[in-house]
Amino acid sequence: MPRTPSAAAAHIGERITTSRKARSMSVDELAVASRIDSSNIRSYENGRALMNVQSLVRIAEALQVDAGELLDGVTSDMFGREQGR
Repeated sequence: MPRTPSAAAAHIGERITTSRKARSMSVDELAVASRIDSSNIRSYENGRALMNVQSLVRIAEALQVDAGELLDGVTSDMFGREQGR
């Protein structure tokens, strides 16, 4: 199933980037710490892909933040119609 970018993906990606930079981590360091390929991390940060729950939790753990912190501010309106079916 192809991943569809949405306002939610962009919002979560911004929160990941902000948290990563606050910890002075590179994308590659986050990739190693979360065990997620760096190309996927870049896609998430740029809002091009919406990760699954497992990846969200792994990224949050690597950033030492609560997963809810990365979701803060996300609303159902941020998902495209295709996602809301």
